[in-house]
Amino acid sequence: MRKQIHLAVMTCLEVCLMAPVARAHVTLPVIFGSHMVLQQNQPNRVWGRADAGDTITVFIDGQSQQVTAGDDGRWFVTLDPMSVGGPHRMVVKGHNQIVFDNVMVGEVWICSGQSNMAWPVLAANDPDLETLTATYPDIRLISVPQMGTQEPQEDFDGRWTVCTPQTVADFSAVGYFFGRQLHQILDVPIGLIDNAWGGSAAEAWISRDLLETDRRFAPLMEHWKVVETEFDQQAAEQKYRQRLAEWEVLAAATRQQGRPVPRKPQFSNPLAGNHRPSNIYNGVLKPTIGYGMRGVIWYQGESNASRAYQYRDLFPLLIQSWRDEWRQGDFPFYWVQLADFRGESPSPTDSDWAQLREAQTMTMSKLSNTGEAVIVDLGEANDIHPKNKQDVARRLARCALARQYGYDIVHRSPIWKSMEKCNGSIVITFGHVGSGLDTFDVNEPRGFSIAGDDRVFLPAQAKIQGNGPERATI
Repeated sequence: MRKQIHLAVMTCLEVCLMAPVARAHVTLPVIFGSHMVLQQNQPNRVWGRADAGDTITVFIDGQSQQVTAGDDGRWFVTLDPMSVGGPHRMVVKGHNQIVFDNVMVGEVWICSGQSNMAWPVLAANDPDLETLTATYPDIRLISVPQMGTQEPQEDFDGRWTVCTPQTVADFSAVGYFFGRQLHQILDVPIGLIDNAWGGSAAEAWISRDLLETDRRFAPLMEHWKVVETEFDQQAAEQKYRQRLAEWEVLAAATRQQGRPVPRKPQFSNPLAGNHRPSNIYNGVLKPTIGYGMRGVIWYQGESNASRAYQYRDLFPLLIQSWRDEWRQGDFPFYWVQLADFRGESPSPTDSDWAQLREAQTMTMSKLSNTGEAVIVDLGEANDIHPKNKQDVARRLARCALARQYGYDIVHRSPIWKSMEKCNGSIVITFGHVGSGLDTFDVNEPRGFSIAGDDRVFLPAQAKIQGNGPERATI
């Protein structure tokens, strides 16, 4: 009997040994897929996962690149530069085979920032006309969903789509109008990666290691360490329920039905939100870092306006950290200066938004290959989300067309150069004035004030003189 049991066990073991060993399929993150655009004229990195030691081969446009997956199963290959064109088929072979169709080679741009970049075509000016005319087979779109986390993510839920009236409706308006302008002028495929998150703070887009090792941001990080230690969502909800119960008892006893109901707090978890340092970097940006692209357009700053002086250091750090991680050199980074918002003041006063604009402008002198689209004339006093995204995108496109693609066009707004006192007047000189300074609806410039040593500002009369293509004075 004992012998029979032994033989049965041996037979089972033999069957198990004869069964095929399950192997992991080769996989790629969704930033790679059918309908994607690869950046022209530069090496492009392709990566994914497989079994350790597996051989992975990537084929596209007559070239093949082969690599062996590492001990952790990670692998990457670098494609040789390709010329603009397509459609191509990319084949990735490992233990299995993956095929991506309709792959184009052209220009890829990342569209990033907060709500004014996330603002969709459907909510911009003329949404009906813009969507109806949005049939562009060579413009490709992909959006990265919002995920705030301290854990670096490798992938996200999304896919590349061809630009159609249906797919463009919820896409970034500034991003789409920017890409459309480039496509119409350059006549090349355009890939747009939208990862904007409304209300996001700049520190959420930066690696935590960089912020924690930089003494300039010690107060910011100390604040968040307290939040991370003390926040208790269940306790916050319980406190509200207790206050509401007390109100109901008091209202019933005194019949004071008009007594204000305790306001229900927003139980959003700041630990998973868009202000916590590095949350968006890990959850949104990280899965795309390394994907071949030309540059970034950025529209953000409203959430940092109360800390405008800190932004002077924070914003350049953000740009440089992205450049360091992408390993594509000093790629172009063009941003939108904050629009006008809130009512006008009859005399000069402190303005956190003005200070934030100054911090944005100062960044151009700190980092190369950067540019700014000034839109102070395009905003709306009562709407923090002005609907005219078309002109915003055109001004960003001017930066790219002039700085990156070599077009001889005006691409900078007038900028202060110098001031001098002359015969009881002050002469201000501006550079980058295009064909010259001009006024709109009035004959003379308005909004100027002047103050003496007492810093009491009084209205000042101004006029344009010495107007020219390179400089102008007021």
